[in-house]
Amino acid sequence: MTAGRVIAVVGPSGVGKDSVIAALGATVPALEIVRRVITRPRDMGGEDYDTVDAATFAQMVKGKAFCLHWTAHGLSYGIPEAIRQEADRGQSFLVNLSRGVLVEAGQVFETLTVLQLTARPETLTDRLRHRGRETPQGIADRRARAGAAIPPGLSMIQISNDGALEETVAAARAALAREAVW
Repeated sequence: MTAGRVIAVVGPSGVGKDSVIAALGATVPALEIVRRVITRPRDMGGEDYDTVDAATFAQMVKGKAFCLHWTAHGLSYGIPEAIRQEADRGQSFLVNLSRGVLVEAGQVFETLTVLQLTARPETLTDRLRHRGRETPQGIADRRARAGAAIPPGLSMIQISNDGALEETVAAARAALAREAVW
């Protein structure tokens, strides 16, 4: 059996990863959206995720509940181990990942494609202000990381998300189809 494709959607805060993931998942039935475990309160909005406190997250790490986990901006994120197992059995996934775990993700998932979303700095700032989760300093901190590089050697597709969501999703679908990821 061929392993399923894991599409890691990455990019700076405010680039629209959650919106693109939701739209791609809705239009490409072969792609299942990964539900992450996050130490973020439930009422913070954004993606559909499972919330746990820091102590529970640490126990889950010790219990090997995650195939990938990381911290960013004071929060912990985990990808359930079941995702790796299902990918190994042929299911394909869309997952919001940190650029900082891409090398490890390439080791965990047999077939990983990186879909890097980009946007102009003013677009990112506007979106971060609009979502209302960050302080002005938090926005500045996130903007400072916006240009973080993608590690070399990974299969990568880069798409701008400055325009309409429908345009971004159409471009992503076309690029992913060329790569034969589903």
